[in-house]
Amino acid sequence: MKDAVHHALLRLDTALNRLEAAVSHRLAAERDPGERETELALMGEDRARLAAELDAASARLVMVEAAAADVGHRLGRAIGAVEGVLAAPRGHHHPEA
Repeated sequence: MKDAVHHALLRLDTALNRLEAAVSHRLAAERDPGERETELALMGEDRARLAAELDAASARLVMVEAAAADVGHRLGRAIGAVEGVLAAPRGHHHPEA
């Protein structure tokens, strides 16, 4: 039972420390509302920058996909040409005129 009380007191102490930290943080934020506004402005700028980067990356992806499709098509034609050469009868005899 002594251990249970000790454990409960430790949990209570931890909870009180967390509560005290949260209250301190809240009071600091309320004392300086400009800091919160600055942080929100910075977050807005970050969001805009990330959105622009995402748009640019999406555009690059479209270009890469188009290039990959073109390469795939050309590779398919090349494979067909090589297969055609390999399938042709060997040793064509050309009649002499």
